[in-house]
Amino acid sequence: MFEFKGGIQVYSSFFLEALQNINRPIKYDVFLKHDTHVSDKQAFDKNTNFHFSGTWPLKVRTATFVSQILSSGILQNPDLIISTHLNFTIAADYLKRLRGIPYWTIAHGIEAWNIQSPARQKALHNADKILCVSNYTRNRLIQEQHLDPKKLSLLPNTFDSNRFKISSKPSYLLERYKLQPEQPIILTVNRLVSQESYRGYDKILEVLPQIRQVIPNIHYIIAGKGDDRSRLEKSIAQHQLQDCVTLAGFVPDSELCDHYNLCDVFAMPSKLEGFGIVFLEALACGKPVLAGNQDGATDALYQGKLGALVNPDDTKEITKTLVKILQHTYPLPLMYQSEKLRKKVIEIYGFEQFKACLNQSIGDFLNFI
Repeated sequence: MFEFKGGIQVYSSFFLEALQNINRPIKYDVFLKHDTHVSDKQAFDKNTNFHFSGTWPLKVRTATFVSQILSSGILQNPDLIISTHLNFTIAADYLKRLRGIPYWTIAHGIEAWNIQSPARQKALHNADKILCVSNYTRNRLIQEQHLDPKKLSLLPNTFDSNRFKISSKPSYLLERYKLQPEQPIILTVNRLVSQESYRGYDKILEVLPQIRQVIPNIHYIIAGKGDDRSRLEKSIAQHQLQDCVTLAGFVPDSELCDHYNLCDVFAMPSKLEGFGIVFLEALACGKPVLAGNQDGATDALYQGKLGALVNPDDTKEITKTLVKILQHTYPLPLMYQSEKLRKKVIEIYGFEQFKACLNQSIGDFLNFI
């Protein structure tokens, strides 16, 4: 749907699709900051109108985006405003004070933690409902911002189960990366952004020499692009890992499922992950997953019932756990039952569950007004 795809954009797309499945005549006005159009591959409800700010220069785009929201709110006086990013709760708060319009917002991850802006803090307190993607984010907001727990509800991430499916290792990727079908492969999918190195790929690089002592032909693929690549290349050279690490660069959507199916374990021992849609995508491909135990990834792996949770700062634990997973000795049988693993993650986090959860909240609101 959106031209620019990060975790929040993907979530917002699913959120809108779920809203449009509500069996009530509702008019939607959707405001997109960086987009210029929506994909013609997706059908939208005839009562949905899109407003784009992406054609404006960056230096005035935010102001244009906010002015569109404010002017439409004043003129149309909607029944409810929903902001899928906390930054724009400030505009919603202004409209509530001016016109009495209730608003909800969605809290994802790092943007919701350690909020210092008085305006954003006030907007959070004035929100009628805050939907949180994980218990971790919800608990941090309650603790840090002293919010009323009753106004914070859970609406975890979801994924496209029709897109991410189990298959054999793709031969074209084995050929591209010069790998053998039986070769054990660790995969991380993430933006390589210097400010986001908390995602954990550094830790995998750090423990790879120890893993190689046990599994000599191990190979690690990091998929993603960003300004952190040059630093990673230096780290790989420093650890003499050039022959067992591949920086795959940007992976198009059309190849993402194939990359999950290429690996034997998806690993991202992050420290500040709000949830992590990539975990769900890998699980839907029937792959064992390793994640950190100190952030929203604990929700994604269902408190360790869907995968391995480790201390992201404990290199010995990461090493030991990855070796166990790759040697099929990790004490979670579901991890090696790909079809059952896929079925379980769909049951817990599939779109039908996401839709039902959102519809319950929206239904309560519609019955109230």
